[in-house]
Amino acid sequence: MKSKICGISDSETLKYLTEHPNPPQYIGFIVNYPKSKRFVKHNKLKELLKIDKKNSKYVAVLVQPDENILEEIKDLSFDYYQIYDCTPTEISSIKKKYKKKIIVSITIKDQNDVIKYIEYNGLADIVLFDSKGYEKSISFDHQLIKNLKINKELMLAGNLQIEDKLENYKEIADIIDISGGLETSGLKDISKINIFLNKIKQINDEA
Repeated sequence: MKSKICGISDSETLKYLTEHPNPPQYIGFIVNYPKSKRFVKHNKLKELLKIDKKNSKYVAVLVQPDENILEEIKDLSFDYYQIYDCTPTEISSIKKKYKKKIIVSITIKDQNDVIKYIEYNGLADIVLFDSKGYEKSISFDHQLIKNLKINKELMLAGNLQIEDKLENYKEIADIIDISGGLETSGLKDISKINIFLNKIKQINDEA
């Protein structure tokens, strides 16, 4: 099972992640969604992304990105664009133009939302199932996606916590994506991050 830590907005935390003995495979930055307390302004983002990613991939989290933001970030060292609220046609043109790998984000309330992934299956490198919360950490019923058989890596997000039985997510997803669950008083907490990364390592060692 792989991991993604999202909502990174300071260099100290980012260096800690990239230098950790068990770093996350993916590190996410909120690029164009100011409603999120984890949003990073462009100038700060440019500085952050100068930090050597080492063995992790950098992910731009984008909500309905327009051409302005896509042009603004096109030369930054992102490996993936994680995109919310775009049509398959929009995603197709972004993928073609910017030559980035795409994480298509499907927000789930009920079973009707789950099947939307089919429209994106040919475009997505990874399919992310998330809650409808966006900047708020809320959950959705993971049973809705438990038996999905898709030919892509499946990422799971939506109010995951380090106290959860993380090994149970292994049955559902290839990658788990955690953000608020690694925070104390709204800020990333190094001790929680360490517990989480070591737990993932332990789960994989036991597999």
